[in-house]
Amino acid sequence: MAILADCHMHSHHSGDSDASMESMIESAINAGLETISFTEHQDFDYPKSPEGETEFCDENSFMLNADSYLYELLSMREKYKGKIRIEFGLEVGLQQSCVKKNLIFCKDHEYDFIIASLHVVGGKDPYYKSFFEGRSEKEALTEYFKEYYENIKKFHNFDVLGHLDYLVRYFPSGNHEYNYSEYGDIIDEIFKHLIENEKGIEINTKAMSKGMKEFHPCMAALKRYRELGGEIVTVGSDAHKPENIADHFDKVPDVLKEAGFKYYCIYENRLPEYHKL
Repeated sequence: MAILADCHMHSHHSGDSDASMESMIESAINAGLETISFTEHQDFDYPKSPEGETEFCDENSFMLNADSYLYELLSMREKYKGKIRIEFGLEVGLQQSCVKKNLIFCKDHEYDFIIASLHVVGGKDPYYKSFFEGRSEKEALTEYFKEYYENIKKFHNFDVLGHLDYLVRYFPSGNHEYNYSEYGDIIDEIFKHLIENEKGIEINTKAMSKGMKEFHPCMAALKRYRELGGEIVTVGSDAHKPENIADHFDKVPDVLKEAGFKYYCIYENRLPEYHKL
């Protein structure tokens, strides 16, 4: 069965997208989707771009005006009523420096769905090459997974963990694969914590849109999550442009089935709905 819900996308309400909400919705309808979740960025304490980078960001680049976002989303819900279900979601950036601020922000509105993602490690965004200076890719990925684990032990108001192995997307070597077993101990701790606290993970298809061979997370990680008892999996394109909505969704059912899943999830009012693959 086809995946009929894209649970991770951004519009102009996020600092790294210029897309209108309406263009994203129209694209989703044209793709045959029945449900979408806008998950606009909120990243407190985001670092200023390193000197010499062409893309400039500062600490305010990913600050979300949630009131403006909700106002437009509600108008879009009314306009497209009966054509597509539109969920009010959030992608909150994890950092230990802003746990309390994130907790307060997430309580200010009644979101349908919250993704917790790690975009900053040690005060740096791995998107920039300078993040990898002075350390090997293995050292960087180890630090990344450890930071994820420490954050989710402190911050709990989320539903799924975003793009688990996102860091490999930016490896300077251009080799975007890694050996799961080399990081299995810490990843297992992440999965156990999620499962014990009834949190899920997402299949993020943007990895393939970036030319990678596997989704985030890789097949080995998906299988391990399932072996440990994980059942909650959402599917998201992480689209920032209309043309990327539902990218590579045709491959997702087979990947999930191979990993041992029978269902994928959609969230509404912070509760998962299970849909058969």
